[in-house]
Amino acid sequence: MHFSDLGLPEPIVQALTKSGYESPTDVQAEAIPAALLGKDLLVSAQTGSGKTAAFLLPALTKMGERSKGSGNGPRVLVLTPTRELASQVEKNAQVYGEHLRWLRTVTLVGGASFGFQTRALSRPVDIIVATPGRLMDHMRSGRVDFSRLEMLILDEADRMLDMGFIEDIETIVAATPADRQTLLFSATLDGTVGRMAEKMTRSPQRIEIARKEDGGSIEEHLLYADDNAHKARLLDAILKESDFEQAVVFSATKIGSEEIADKLSDMGYSAACLHGDMPQNWRNRTLNDLRRGRIKILVATDVAARGIDVPAIGLVVNYDLPKQAEDYVHRIGRTGRAGRSGVAITIAESREFHRVRRIEQYIKRSLTEAVIPGLEPTRRPPKGRPAGARNNGPRRGSGGGYGDRKPGSGGGYAGRSSSGPRRSGSGGGSSYSGSRAPRAE
Repeated sequence: MHFSDLGLPEPIVQALTKSGYESPTDVQAEAIPAALLGKDLLVSAQTGSGKTAAFLLPALTKMGERSKGSGNGPRVLVLTPTRELASQVEKNAQVYGEHLRWLRTVTLVGGASFGFQTRALSRPVDIIVATPGRLMDHMRSGRVDFSRLEMLILDEADRMLDMGFIEDIETIVAATPADRQTLLFSATLDGTVGRMAEKMTRSPQRIEIARKEDGGSIEEHLLYADDNAHKARLLDAILKESDFEQAVVFSATKIGSEEIADKLSDMGYSAACLHGDMPQNWRNRTLNDLRRGRIKILVATDVAARGIDVPAIGLVVNYDLPKQAEDYVHRIGRTGRAGRSGVAITIAESREFHRVRRIEQYIKRSLTEAVIPGLEPTRRPPKGRPAGARNNGPRRGSGGGYGDRKPGSGGGYAGRSSSGPRRSGSGGGSSYSGSRAPRAE
């Protein structure tokens, strides 16, 4: 199947072809035709499945039709949980709508200039991409008019609820026209998400894309550590012995991300941190430097787990475990993108074994445990796997990955020099494959 088979207008198909997108993903193939028919949708799909294009392409198709309303308000509103994801969605909208010369998009997020956003809202706008909190600020000031809104999209609805936005979302939804089309995308459609979806949709079509258990093109490994000092030594060894173009290291705290980034800079790496307390212009500058290759290692809190799409990221290191099991999937989804392969390594202290088990229960497979020769943990977690988890081995199964290589065999980390940071192209570590066409996110 090709995008031209889905009923999309030719200018949008041309933009997708120019960007290298050839075939729709499962969620795109199911959601786009239904959305083009005007149906409300409830879509459950995992990260990296291409859900952004699944809602943006129908939204952009609406832009080719004349608006039935008047005023400056948006025709499409997209709500996202984070600033980074909002910026990524707007960027994708501009790429897919390249040939829609009249298209105007605005991003409303916290940390950015109120003045710039106010001026943008004073002129007609087609698509607003916003975080709930900042959108509410503009609504209270009377700057947003929803009278001609045709489509409301909630991206990663489960995450927005986890972040405490449910009251803001309910207020925003109540302010929109009752005859709007609503598309809700979430990792799960159960519980609170399902109850909220029932209130805001009309006879919705439910689309659930099965989670792929083969893990795509990401190898996963688990290293146990005795304490924080041991974790620091493991991170040092991972970065020295892995071949990567760019990497993301996840920290649980803002202070931790700054400390790790400082240490890596002292070691000679081009490193920077990213967390929620940074001013928005700093965050934008950091992300732009990452995309341009000026930053090799980004140390981030979970604020960066969603919305970062940099194909050159070949390595993700979970220096600290995520607070929520589902965030593990979003973290490792920063690698293995655009047809490349990647490696995700999680470091956990032995006393955190129960949190590892929760992750395994959520992803329904066991993480492949590995060791680095000379840095083996002295304490081991209890044996046993959670019910429902299957030991599928490392993702992408290229001979067992690091976990099956024995010390002194010349594979994995054994026998490699530790004299300094490894540079891309030096061999070993994660490998890249360009055999697949990039996916429309």
